[in-house]
Amino acid sequence: MTAIRPDWTATVTSRGRVTIPRSVRAFLGIEPGTTICFELTRNGEVALRVKSLELVRAQHPQSRFSRLRGIATVKMGTDEILALTRGA
Repeated sequence: MTAIRPDWTATVTSRGRVTIPRSVRAFLGIEPGTTICFELTRNGEVALRVKSLELVRAQHPQSRFSRLRGIATVKMGTDEILALTRGA
């Protein structure tokens, strides 16, 4: 069994939520949208596994522009934007 690092512990809230410590997220490469799996080992321990983010994205494809959707602050019409880009 691996030694438990003091900064690699978390507490379950009354709603069953757990915040994964930043150091664990960095170590495992967990970022927003990453799917994690809990696996029961033969010796009765529970292992946390990171499902490949690329695999998750392949199963749920999104537009490469989806993260930008809704953040525009410019209140110009299409013709005005095209005039700016064309230098007119």
